[in-house]
Amino acid sequence: MRNKGIGVLASCCLLLAACAKPLPPEKAAYAGYWRAQKMALLITAGGNVQYKRMQDGSSTSVNGPLQRFEGDNFVVGVGPVKTTFVVSVPPHQDQGAWKMVVDGVELTRTPPGG
Repeated sequence: MRNKGIGVLASCCLLLAACAKPLPPEKAAYAGYWRAQKMALLITAGGNVQYKRMQDGSSTSVNGPLQRFEGDNFVVGVGPVKTTFVVSVPPHQDQGAWKMVVDGVELTRTPPGG
């Protein structure tokens, strides 16, 4: 029975990944692992997003496919279950480091393995 549950979970993960839309070329700078002291955001070129934020003693996590961009903002989720990330400052270089501001938090892109 346990193997059946693992199979169902794996199938669901594959379906979620299949819903992701790759980043459009003009939004390629969004791809990467972005961090701040209490926030982490991974956006893959294939359109998958993983987000975690610690705030006021609790944590919020969002994992899902990128649905679309709305200007600089991006929407993550499946069907009607979605989250809009508000990007007030899109990805840009600042003194050699890539930065952007998401939901009021300045994030810095971390190099792979960094």
